[in-house]
Amino acid sequence: MIFLLNIAGAAALLIWSVRLVRTGVERAFANELRLWLRRSAQNRILAAGTGMLSAIFLQSSTAVAMLVSNFVAKGGLTTAVGLAILLGADVGSAVVSQLLLLKQPFMVPALLLAGVILFQRGSKSTTRQLGRILVGLGLIFVSLDMIRAATLPLVESNGTHVVLQYLGSEPFTAFAIGAVFAWVVHSSVAAVLLIVTLASQGILPLAGAAAMVLGANLGGSFIAFVLTLAAPLTARHMVLGNMILRGGGAILVLLGMQFMPELLDYLGATPARQVINLHLAFNAVLALLALPVAGLAGRLAGFILPAPNAGAEALHAVTALDNAMLETPARALDCASRELLRMGQMIEAMFRTIMPLYDDWDDVSAEAVKVQDRLVKDTNLNIKLYLAKVSKAAQDEETSKRALDLAGVSGHLHAASDVLSRNVLKLARRLELEGVNFSENGKQEIADFSDRVLHNMQLALNVIMTQNPDAARELVAAKDIVRAVEQKLQRSHLERLREGLVESIETSNIHQETLRALKQINTSFSMAGYPILSRTGDLLDSRLSEH
Repeated sequence: MIFLLNIAGAAALLIWSVRLVRTGVERAFANELRLWLRRSAQNRILAAGTGMLSAIFLQSSTAVAMLVSNFVAKGGLTTAVGLAILLGADVGSAVVSQLLLLKQPFMVPALLLAGVILFQRGSKSTTRQLGRILVGLGLIFVSLDMIRAATLPLVESNGTHVVLQYLGSEPFTAFAIGAVFAWVVHSSVAAVLLIVTLASQGILPLAGAAAMVLGANLGGSFIAFVLTLAAPLTARHMVLGNMILRGGGAILVLLGMQFMPELLDYLGATPARQVINLHLAFNAVLALLALPVAGLAGRLAGFILPAPNAGAEALHAVTALDNAMLETPARALDCASRELLRMGQMIEAMFRTIMPLYDDWDDVSAEAVKVQDRLVKDTNLNIKLYLAKVSKAAQDEETSKRALDLAGVSGHLHAASDVLSRNVLKLARRLELEGVNFSENGKQEIADFSDRVLHNMQLALNVIMTQNPDAARELVAAKDIVRAVEQKLQRSHLERLREGLVESIETSNIHQETLRALKQINTSFSMAGYPILSRTGDLLDSRLSEH
């Protein structure tokens, strides 16, 4: 039991450490990563390179897949380009596995010491997240050392060798185990590191370890497929295409190894090195071979997952405002929060629909936005009436205060919807009616800024759902960042006007008003964090406390 506990604990620490690094990168550099990914649409080679670098930073190809799926879903990237990014991300994930095996004696204490100092003493969110990343890297090395120490008794156990020899003689069983394990731990990096560590100890035979690593590639691609089951079909086609290429390629390599087992001899001098190099070589070669046929893989995925019949009717949304819960105010507040979350998702859908209209106006989409705005207005009214009943039935001041806070957030979200339908939609229409276009720099600035605002909208919805103080603090801090970025972009636009750029002069008012409108929308969503920080006392550190 002690042995199993040590192994399980070490594996759990490895999984958690990889997640810690990924979380730190996402919180500190999410917007920058989103910009890189969206700008890589020029060609597939650039897309693959961007995906590789993003996966190295995020320590996860799955995290890259989730970011890219948003762009593909709203038409910012084609399925083929998105698939190219994922192929590059798989290579980046394999590079991460290589880097994490290169450890010097001083690295663990240095990483942990520097990470804790930055996290505890850092005054800025980015500095604190950098500390989180360094601590996560240090803990990864600690977990690998724990695995090596815990598995030492297995090296001398005849029974263990007999059991694991089975995996060496049954490569397809080992392949399946590797795939399932990578999916269960939700990290192909963690799975590969564990497999390589066992191979380096001589516990896992080379053939079995190689088969398990190939299986981990299939399992890793399956993670993103499961996580995007509710995404639009275009995003699912991209993820499915990656799974077909990666999983199919892994099976072909596994079959080839049965006929030419000596291929592993060319990949390194030790079993561990051969296995980790196989992982990198497989993903690199797959990316080179698959990039030219990424479009074909996307169409194949479209054939496997066809669009539903146009005549299929969507189910009507059911309100979460249950009057039967009014007798229990705490439960009623939960109902209001759920409806508030649905309202925010409706506005997010409006935002995703409007921004592409700046490039290609569509009357049908514009009318859909107007209809959605009317639904949001009705939802806001219903939420406020429901919360008024909750407040009336409440027996304590805390419940009444919470109802008032939710009503305030609902009002701010409705204001964001109003800005979208009244201002942003009209600005997009003006571009169409006046027959003008933003300059290339101006178009890029609007696209980058809208991506930043969309990211903060999604963060606000998470705050509404989880009520997490850390996420709320991040949301409120992001409001100041957006304000600073908006001012910087306004100055950049004025500089183009001074240079006499024709496109900038023709679209000056539309460009500046769009930036201001997007900032207003971001501010409205960021208000979801203030009630939480007010309850925790963190609001005293915010900019509002000065007024």
